[in-house]
Parts: sequence; structure tokens; C-alpha cells
Amino acid sequence: MTGENNSILMEFVFLAYPNSPELRMLCFLGVSLAYALIISGNIIIVVSIQTEVRLHTPMYYFLGSLSGIELCYTAVVLPHILANTLQSEKTITLLNCATQMVFFIGLGSADCFLLAFMAYDRYVAICFPLKYPLIMNITFCVRLVVASVVIGLFLSLQLVVFIFCLPFCRHRGIEHFFCDVPPVMHLVCAKSHIHELSVLVAATLAIAVPFFFIATTYVLIVAAVFKLHSAAGCHRAFNTCSSHLTVVLLQYGCCAFMYLRPNSSYNPKQDKFISLVYTLGTPLLNPLIYTLRNSDMKGAIGKILTRNYLSQKMVG
Repeated sequence: MTGENNSILMEFVFLAYPNSPELRMLCFLGVSLAYALIISGNIIIVVSIQTEVRLHTPMYYFLGSLSGIELCYTAVVLPHILANTLQSEKTITLLNCATQMVFFIGLGSADCFLLAFMAYDRYVAICFPLKYPLIMNITFCVRLVVASVVIGLFLSLQLVVFIFCLPFCRHRGIEHFFCDVPPVMHLVCAKSHIHELSVLVAATLAIAVPFFFIATTYVLIVAAVFKLHSAAGCHRAFNTCSSHLTVVLLQYGCCAFMYLRPNSSYNPKQDKFISLVYTLGTPLLNPLIYTLRNSDMKGAIGKILTRNYLSQKMVG
């Protein structure tokens, strides 16, 4: 992109929203429905884990923390998308754009690190079952969750500060629904391999490193499972890992496509819809994947829904 540097640039304009009032309303209703399902699904998981005593284990503590992070993660961008859908002027200040990017990338990275820690939890449970209660105690689990959020936000802050210290061109239109790294980097006038490399290093630390850690743990898990002589034990081990592995492939596949590639391959029309997959699709599918494939979660959710139904019936 060519253009003059503009040090006093104060606002960006989002260009990805439809111009037609009918399409805008359809978009608003679709995102509202998805957001309502995301909120209700993840809150049900958190409440079920909190109220059901038998779910007070490290695996479900991590699952509840993942749902909590995804509630915050979607809250960073989805209310903003809904507001912009109905507004005529879809602008955002540099400061608000940077703030949105810090929390969006930071909490998304925290998701990736937490999925890696969940893989470690499954590794210890399957490969070292006798030592599991000693290793995966509640204090250690809390530290892992806090570490995933702190590391994610720290990496995100470093990246965003670097990006917003770069000079932007006069053209201030973002071909996107919110402030994400690829479309904002596309507005930077100073083009060099150092800038692309810096973004790639941050993406590697937040995406590739946790993914390779997960891959390694699953190789060790599979090796341990094949040593089991019981078919029931093998089935139980694979069943506890399958939901997590499905979420990992969905989350890391989208993130790797968006961030682990050169800036020259950026495609506004294609990328803005792919970004909706990990902004709307992943947080929406995660509760379904973890509940439909987990009998304990289904039982806990059934108890809560039955209890609420009976209490409402008694009040009525």
C-alpha cells in the first residue's frame, strides 16, 4: 500500500459491514443469536462445574476456566460488532483499536496456552495415574490458568505496542469487522521483513509452541494407551481426549491460517469471514463438543435444568 505517513491519524473506519439495511439487520440477528448461544452455553458449563461436586476435578476446572476465558474473549469484539452493524459511522479511535486488539489477541492466546495445559493434564492422568492427585492439585491448576492469561496478555501487549508505534498510511479503512492484526498491519506504510518477522515470532510463541507441546503430549498419550491391556481402558482414555483434540484442531487450524503466514498473502474478503469462524464458531462449538461427548457434563447439565424447571413450577 502506498501513501503518506500520518502521525496525527486518530480513527480507523471499518469497511467490512454490509451497506444494505436488510443485510445489516440480518447480520445483526445472526450475530445476536450466535452470541446468545455462546453466553448461555459457556455459562451453563461454568455453573454445572461449580455446582456438581463430582466435577470438582482438574480436568473440569480447566474446562470451566476455558469457558470463562471464551466469555471474555467474545465480549471484547461481539458487542462492538453488533453496535457497528446498526450504526451509520463505523469508526474506532487508535486507542480503542489498540485496546481491543490487546484483549482479543491476549485472551485468544490464553485459550491456546490453556488448551496446552489441558493436554498436559490428560497426559499426567493417563501416563501417571498414581501420581496424578499429587501433581495436578488445585494450587497448581490455578497457577496454570493464571499463567495462561498472563503470558497471553503479555505477548499481546508487546505485539500491539510494536504495531501501533509504526507509521500508518492516510488510508484509514480496515477491511474487517474489528481490530485484528492482519488488517491493521495492512495499513502500515513502513514495509520491511523485520515487521513481518516480529508478528510471526509473536504468533509462533502463542500458537505454534503450544500446538507442538500438545502434539508431543498426545504422542506420549497414544503410546501409553496402546500399552494398556484392557480394551475398556483404551476406550475410556481415547474418549476423555477426543473432545479436547477436536477443540484443539478447530482452534489452532483457524489461528494458524490467520497469523502464521506472510503479510503478502493477506486476502481481505476471505480473511474477514475466516476470522468469524474463530470469533463466533469456536466459542459456540466448544460447549457443544464438551457436553455432547461427555456423559458427566450431560448429567450435570440435566440436573441443573431439571432443578430449575421444578423450582419454577413450584413458584408458579
